[in-house]
Amino acid sequence: MLEDAVSLKEIARALVVVLRHHGDVLLASPVLSVLRAHAPKLEIDALVYDDTAPMLEGHPALARLHVVGRSWKKAGALSRLSLERRLFGELRARRYDLLVHLTEQPRGAWLARSLGARASVAPAVPGRGAFWARSFTHLYPLVHNGRRHKVEAYLDALRRIGVQPTMDERRTQFVPGAAAEARIAALLAAERVAERGYIHIHPASRWSFKCWTPERNAELIDRLASAHRIVVTAAPEPDEMSLIDEILLKTKSKPVNLAGKLTIKELGALTARARLFVGVDSMPMHLAAAMATPVVALFGPSGEDEWRPWRVKHRVVTSSHPCRPCGNDGCGGSKVSECLTTLEVDQVHDAAQQLLAAGR
Repeated sequence: MLEDAVSLKEIARALVVVLRHHGDVLLASPVLSVLRAHAPKLEIDALVYDDTAPMLEGHPALARLHVVGRSWKKAGALSRLSLERRLFGELRARRYDLLVHLTEQPRGAWLARSLGARASVAPAVPGRGAFWARSFTHLYPLVHNGRRHKVEAYLDALRRIGVQPTMDERRTQFVPGAAAEARIAALLAAERVAERGYIHIHPASRWSFKCWTPERNAELIDRLASAHRIVVTAAPEPDEMSLIDEILLKTKSKPVNLAGKLTIKELGALTARARLFVGVDSMPMHLAAAMATPVVALFGPSGEDEWRPWRVKHRVVTSSHPCRPCGNDGCGGSKVSECLTTLEVDQVHDAAQQLLAAGR
């Protein structure tokens, strides 16, 4: 037993801080579930960046969701000060007893010092010094070998304060919502695509060095399209849309193209209805896993032990390059990752066929 364990029976309200990207926020969702399971009466709030808010909106364990604007840094000094003061006032008014800070973001230390929570836990970040270490009542060690999944790394924050999650409590959770469900149902009906009757392919990532080539994506789509309807998606960003255009110019089949047309909530509703998801290491891959859709995931410079699809049927496709996972933005910083571009279509197709044969 931990001598400094935190008794959740004495905690009325907790704040979970996850100021990172979309996928990180989704992979932190089990922290909310575990807290609720171990303290059903606990009110649980979260603080995230505004663009990542859809990842937690509607989570059944969430009481309130607070946001930091990504654009606040670009606002004038007075405008930003006003926004920050309003946010701090909202947080202060909630009178948190526990603060769970899951990243190295400096804001967490200031919040731990200023919000007055009786207990606060954060990762032990090398090089942060005394200010960071003394800001929190509890620090948990990070595993630096690249073999601990990010979900487990986040849950280590709760283990450090004496909360041991069960296996069933560790699932990621995403709630599309009624409006998103209705729109996707209408879009699929308009294309005469049946639920579980299509494969969802999301080839793009905000980081181009994580992407497979347009030629091989097109070949895979055509091979899968011989027996299945294909639905293609991408974020409404110029680089991602350009990749989709290149792919579709090379396909002989006619996949349903929803690239740039869906919100994050709608993307979740779409992938939940798919028979299979195929994509790279990206937020949509984690979203498919959260919706219990089997996943074929292509990994290059990022590590599958840390970022693989979580608690869902899946196949990870990688190359045999001895240098991977390197974590670099392409070979030599070129934005092109040879460990991805050399993956054969047969490898990905075979992985897809294995999961299709196994069913959901």
